[in-house]
Amino acid sequence: MSDLLELQLGPIAHGGHTVARHEGRVVFVRHGLPGEAVRVRLTEAEEGKTFWRGDVVDVIEASPARRPHVWAPADALAAYAEGRLPVGGAEFGHIELAEQRRLKAAVVREQLARLAHLELDVEVEAVPAEAPRADAGTADDGGLHWRTRCSFAVDGDGRLAMHAHRSTETVAVHDMPLAVDAISRLGLWGVDLAGVERVEVAAPASGTSPLVVFTLAEELPSTRLRELVEGVDLGASVSAVGPRGKAPLTLRGHGSVAEEAAGYHYTVTGEGFWQIHRKAPETLMEAVLGAVGPVLGAGATAADLYAGAGLFTAPLAAAVGPSGFVLSVEGSPGTSRDARRTFKRHRHVDVVQGRVERVLRQHSGERFDAVVLDPPRAGAGREVVRQLVDAAPGAVAYVACDPASFARDLGWFLEAGWRLEWLRAFDLYPQTHHVETVALLRPGR
Repeated sequence: MSDLLELQLGPIAHGGHTVARHEGRVVFVRHGLPGEAVRVRLTEAEEGKTFWRGDVVDVIEASPARRPHVWAPADALAAYAEGRLPVGGAEFGHIELAEQRRLKAAVVREQLARLAHLELDVEVEAVPAEAPRADAGTADDGGLHWRTRCSFAVDGDGRLAMHAHRSTETVAVHDMPLAVDAISRLGLWGVDLAGVERVEVAAPASGTSPLVVFTLAEELPSTRLRELVEGVDLGASVSAVGPRGKAPLTLRGHGSVAEEAAGYHYTVTGEGFWQIHRKAPETLMEAVLGAVGPVLGAGATAADLYAGAGLFTAPLAAAVGPSGFVLSVEGSPGTSRDARRTFKRHRHVDVVQGRVERVLRQHSGERFDAVVLDPPRAGAGREVVRQLVDAAPGAVAYVACDPASFARDLGWFLEAGWRLEWLRAFDLYPQTHHVETVALLRPGR
């Protein structure tokens, strides 16, 4: 069988694929658009599998929503023509922004219908990286320059690189148009990174000092470490993580960055979690407070589950005041340490590091007026949903980065008699298939 097929692309599917069929078998195709006629290079095509995967390498009949790709290394058509794989991280870069959002909304609707048995109209809201100009006439900003965090690989020649999708192959990169300008100005594109395995970069939207973290592939002499530091723009802090997972060693500046959102201040280390879109913290904070704010007040109790560095813990603490109480739970030790540093002077905030279901068991019998639930991509899971159903808080704000796991969890809430009051979806990852949602859930009457 040839690994090159001519296919008619069907609807969009969760994960950034369109659905096509070949001789009755489903083929999940990346880098296409619904309705297009294309040539597809199969990337996974084992005979025993119920579905195959492939990439578009040529377009026979293009969708009106197709445009030139925003980033050459991620352009599948150009990549295959050059005999290489496209990098991940911008798989929707060939699609007009308005169409990207329509496709993401379709995925959210489909997942809600299939997994939560809920028919709901959904619109994905644009979140410009910069405030639109008065004369712009649109909320779109091109969907570029929004990433405040980037993770890079290093190729065999010691150059900054990124991985191809579902592959160990690396492709050297010389720019990153999705990143904020502060990352581009660091000068990493021309640095000799021999001996480095991975490079993490954080550039706070507040404009404070960026942080570059080198993960070393081997122990390096001090002279080599000095060369790495000198290759990075002087305005940035630099840390290194040894090859055996030791604690980061600060080589210059600080081992953390200072983040700010809606007037609240946070400390986040290189290993800590923070929302990557420069406007995401304020956008999500506004939506979450719109959900749980009405049930909070002085003396109220709240829980921030999967709290990260405490993005939502801070406004919850302000809402309940010193006479209230906020439980902030995070599983990652490093990120939890960040939160403890941020809230060490807040006596009414208890920052706990551990699995959410274990901490909730320890607090069983305690009723919270409001809960913020912001789990990782895998979702909260049946046990956490069951515990929240039993606890019956006044309101739950569910922040989700994956529509499938959210719809699954939502289905369990609905089965228990809860109701979905509203749901908002935000385009916090332009040029990718990812979408963020915030939902307000309440116990049944």
